[in-house]
Amino acid sequence: MDSGPLFYKEGLPTTIPKTEKQRGRSSSASSKNSSRPSLLLAFFSCLAWLYIAGRLWQDAENRTLLSNLLVKNSAQWHSVRYDSDHNYPELLSELLFDWVGLGLAQWARARLGHRSARPKVLTVEDKLMVLGCKDLERRIVEAEMEITLAKSQGFLENHLKQPGSSSSKKLLAVIGIYTGFGGRQNRNAFRGSWTPGGQFIICITFYTSYDVDSLKKLEERGIVIRFVIGRSPNRGDSLDRNIDEENRTTKDFLILDGHEEAAEESPKKAKFFFSAAVQNWDAEFYVKVDSNIHLDLEGLIELLESRRGQDSLYIGCMKSGVVVSEVGKQWYEPEWWKFGDEKSYFRHAAGSLIILSRNFANYININSASLKTYAHEDTSVGSWMMGIQATYIDDGRVCCSSSRQDKVCSLA
Repeated sequence: MDSGPLFYKEGLPTTIPKTEKQRGRSSSASSKNSSRPSLLLAFFSCLAWLYIAGRLWQDAENRTLLSNLLVKNSAQWHSVRYDSDHNYPELLSELLFDWVGLGLAQWARARLGHRSARPKVLTVEDKLMVLGCKDLERRIVEAEMEITLAKSQGFLENHLKQPGSSSSKKLLAVIGIYTGFGGRQNRNAFRGSWTPGGQFIICITFYTSYDVDSLKKLEERGIVIRFVIGRSPNRGDSLDRNIDEENRTTKDFLILDGHEEAAEESPKKAKFFFSAAVQNWDAEFYVKVDSNIHLDLEGLIELLESRRGQDSLYIGCMKSGVVVSEVGKQWYEPEWWKFGDEKSYFRHAAGSLIILSRNFANYININSASLKTYAHEDTSVGSWMMGIQATYIDDGRVCCSSSRQDKVCSLA
């Protein structure tokens, strides 16, 4: 017997078959299952829309700025012509740019192969500024070339002529004795070697008894002697004032205004000395002497007289040696790797006494801006001589040692 519910049709009771009842239940269940993916799709669509809307509003200020630029350059942005040469990827990129801002426009450019940025439009003022800078740079280069040419031709030799320097007669030598701010005692010892009788009055401290005429007598013999010193790192301080005061009385200083007297700047001092010396005096030789030696002035003059008339000479106590590459050790060379795998210095004159012919001193003067300096002065000068046709003279008389026999110098 079918136990389904009773229904009445036209007053007669009826029953619903079991198969129809099961069909109705299955159709309602299938409609519920098909609605779930639609709900999920709608949910994710809302999330995507919210994300896109957030990105659009995030760049609102950039879009405002760029839209102003578009208006300013509308003549260029709307000059597109639909012909055979038209760039459709560019047009599509710009449409996307107007619609969703800079982010999507850059994406479209990358996807369509257009990766180059739109060139900046230079105004007339920008062009004039660029041209003015280039013209100024060109004039500076030309001026430097003219100065170098003038130096090489000798036009600036006497431009910085010091008061009391020799006349047009060519000198035998200009001797520059290196000194420092605390080297007054050594200077007094040197002065004693050229005063009459070799005696130097002790009261030089008060600048009352120094025979300045001794310098003039030496210049009459063709010898100019000057103590070479730079300026204090604190320009115009007591160190500079003391040197100026001493020089006003003794008149035996060559003050290098462009050089800073400091230990780390000592390799550059040679460039300043030889340049200043060749500009101030016309001599056969230019001699650099350290202040920590005793100098036999007459013996040095005799040596130079024997070489008079010879050109392109590089005279000194020639030596070589191992390049010190260990940080913290004495004579450390920061650029040791430039001297090869053997780490050995090239042949060069020891720094105590270096003699150069006039043409080499003039070479240093002309090329001082481009000459390389190393950690030590003697190797720096030696590197400059390697690039030119120099005649190396290894003279044992200028090898300063404790012995004075047959020497023009000895250790102090």
